[in-house]
Amino acid sequence: MLQDILTAIPLGIFLSFLIGPVFFVLLETSAVKGFRAALVFDLGVVFADIVFIVIAYFSSYKLIESLKNDPALFIFGGILMLTYGIISFIKLKKLKNDVSEEEIEFVFQKKDYRALFIKGFLLNFINVGVLLFWFLILITVGPKLELEMSRMLTFFTSVILTYLVVDTGKILLAKQLKHKMTPKNTLTIKKIISVLLIVFGIAIMLQGWFPSDQKIVKKALEKME
Repeated sequence: MLQDILTAIPLGIFLSFLIGPVFFVLLETSAVKGFRAALVFDLGVVFADIVFIVIAYFSSYKLIESLKNDPALFIFGGILMLTYGIISFIKLKKLKNDVSEEEIEFVFQKKDYRALFIKGFLLNFINVGVLLFWFLILITVGPKLELEMSRMLTFFTSVILTYLVVDTGKILLAKQLKHKMTPKNTLTIKKIISVLLIVFGIAIMLQGWFPSDQKIVKKALEKME
């Protein structure tokens, strides 16, 4: 068991520092809304990962192969993220023009924890590549764990817990910037995050048009067969 946990810890750390839309939104949420809000957002992200792990574990290889061979899923997920980024950017631009700095500060400080949890979940869930990532981890590590349920549970639980612990550290560090988050600075950062979401949305769409990871997944499937 100890060996399984030690194997999982580096993967959890790697996941926490994996640069993507979740990484930036988590730091921004912590700096603007505080520790609790960022943690709720992160729990939504983790819940999406747990759902993906369960799907990867219990699904047939045919389902994973169909996902891998269907670029429309990547394109659809990319369009969703791209649309979200564009809408957010437009709303922020309109907000700056229509309201005062005091009103902007009030809007940004509002905390709807349920909405933050859902936001974290959806932001992670619409990226089909995350499912393929967990599937590759499963078929790589699974044989080493002899596909024993208890060992698999220990390994993936250790990955998720390590991920959460490291993310908590990131949240606390980002929270230190809160005193510098004036309405103007907050608006600028949120605009940057919106642009990054647009970029990541396009990147996910390109995975559908130019699926470079298909060969990796195909080789993994062939080994399992």
